[in-house]
Order: sequence, then C-alpha cells, then structure tokens
Amino acid sequence: MAVGVCALLAGCGTPGAPQPPSLQLPAPVQDLAATRVGDKVTLTWTPPQRTTDGVIIRRAGPTLVCRGLNSSVMLQCPKVGEVSPAPPHAAKAEKAEFTDSLAPEVLSPNPAAFATYAIEVKNDRGRSAGLSNQVQVPLAPTLAPPQQISAEVTAQGPVISWVVPPEEANRVLLPEAQKARAPVSYDFRLYRRDLSQPNAPAVGIPVEGAYVSPRLQQPNLNVLDSTTEWEKTYVYHVTVVTTVKTAGKAIEIEGAPSAEVTVVTHDTFPPATPSGLQAVASGAGQPPFIDLTWAPNTDSDLAGYDVFRHEEGQPPVKINDKPVAAPAYRDGNVQRGHKYFYSVSAVDLRGNESTKSAETSETVP
Repeated sequence: MAVGVCALLAGCGTPGAPQPPSLQLPAPVQDLAATRVGDKVTLTWTPPQRTTDGVIIRRAGPTLVCRGLNSSVMLQCPKVGEVSPAPPHAAKAEKAEFTDSLAPEVLSPNPAAFATYAIEVKNDRGRSAGLSNQVQVPLAPTLAPPQQISAEVTAQGPVISWVVPPEEANRVLLPEAQKARAPVSYDFRLYRRDLSQPNAPAVGIPVEGAYVSPRLQQPNLNVLDSTTEWEKTYVYHVTVVTTVKTAGKAIEIEGAPSAEVTVVTHDTFPPATPSGLQAVASGAGQPPFIDLTWAPNTDSDLAGYDVFRHEEGQPPVKINDKPVAAPAYRDGNVQRGHKYFYSVSAVDLRGNESTKSAETSETVP
C-alpha cells in the first residue's frame, strides 16, 4: 500500500541534484558613468542587489574605486578610493556616487592622455566577480574660473560681465578658425538659473555675441541675456570649457564654476517714445473730429498709448480713459474753428511711461 501511494507522488524518494553553495559574489556593475568638472571626476553607478548566482546579496562588502592612467583596459584595480557597503535589501536600487580629485601631476597637456575608471564590488570576505564596465576621462588641464563677475540690468535684459586675466585671454579669446585647428581649445560658457523654478536645470546663454572692452588693463567680457522675463530673480555663473580633439572626436570638459551673481530683473525702463505723429481733421459736411496716427511701438511689453491734447496757452491733458491699443486715435470731442495740439506717449505692462512724442497740430474747419 505504501509503495502504491509513493508511486502516485511525483518525485517521491528521488532527491534533486545537489547544488553547489553560492559564492555570494556581487554581480559586477554595468552602468558606471563619469563626469569631469574642473579637477573633480564624479562617478555614479547602481550598486548590485544580487550575486552572480541571482541570489539577493546578504553580506555586502566595500566597493573599490579603480583608476588607471592611459590604460584602455584594466585587468586589476589600481585603488584610488573606497565606498562603504550599501544597505542590504533596499526596496529600490539608488545610485551610488564617488568624487575623485585629480592632482596637478596627474593632468597632462597631451590631448590624448586619459584616465580609465572602474569599480569593484566585494563581498564581506573581500572577494569579487571582477571589475565593472570601464569609462574614460580626458586628462587635459582646465582653466581657472573667471573672476569679478558682475551684472547690470538694462532695458534689453541683464548684461553679465567678468574680467579675463591676460594669460587666459591669449587662449580663450581667439578667432574661431584658430580654435578649430587647435588640439585643445577653450571657450567661456554662461549659465542661468531661474529661482522661481528651483528644480529646473541651468540654461546655457550664448557667449558668441559677447563684446570685449578694455578695463583696468584687462579685457572685460560683456554678455547680454535678452531671453529673461521681467520681475524675476536669476542666478548666473561662468565656466571655461576645455575641448579636446582626439581620434576624430571632440570631448568637452567643464571647468570649475565661477562665483554666482544674482540679478533681479525689475523693470524701471520706459518704452520707446512714439514717433511720426500726424493729425487730420474731418472734411466739410461731416461731424467734427480729428484722426491721429503714429508709427507703432515695437516694445515686447507694450500695454498701449496715452493721447494728450491742449489748445494754445493751455497744459496738455490726457483724453483717453484707458491705454489705446492701436497706433491710431479719433478725437471726436472737438469744435469747429479750434486749433488743437496733440502728443502721444507709450505705456508698458508695468506702468512705465515714455516721454511724450513731438507735438502735431490741426485746426477743425
């Protein structure tokens, strides 16, 4: 009877093949990435949560940071740093990070020189399954960040200025054709952050339109940012970007950022003064009126126009109740035989008003 019951049960009395014990080796990292800013190289990766056997890591060890100089492939780990084990059984794999500082003697004027990075994740017994994917970073030196950065708000937008030391001017302020031929070239890059959007990334502002003026026996670079909005607070900083051309590729290295400068774009600038004002009275047989026309104002924040009228010996008085949207106005409150003098001003959205235009006059027949 017992034999019959056992026959009905799959696998009864047939043990599976014995499995070797897990070596508990963390799976090698596959998403190592590197970013260099100045002499700092920031490495990021996702710490492994399972072993090479697919088992959840229960006894994690340290992570070694490896760096080789001018080595395309590393077989072992030249250790330059170490990261403590990540918390076990994390609900979600979070990125790990390590910053390596490049000493001056490591940097090289050779545009082909580079550093290779990898990481090695060990278990609690100091064993690993090998190195991660390997990434390369150029070792060309970067220039120091600009000094004496300042800002001034103009009617066209903020103008950001900084002083360029003479030794940097000879390398950064070069013709574009000359930069294109150089194996290593340098360019300024201006960044802007909008404090009303704290989570938004910094925006790059073109420096191509910059102009250089002599100041304190040093070049002074000035960049107009015409893309801002009024009544906002912005923060600017400048870097010097190094471009390395090697093996048919151009690789950019961000320099260290300059000090920041804060700009509040408070609009105190009136629109342009209207021009071309003309007045034409109605003809005989029509109700009396005077038509005014003038050249349209092109200010982007224009709210409209105010129209002023007076007779000989009297002060000008505004005759419209609200800003006139179009560059034209009909004055129907006139009397025949009277001569009227007119002028027009422009008003923006924040109430800034231009000076009055040149006067024109017309007599109602």
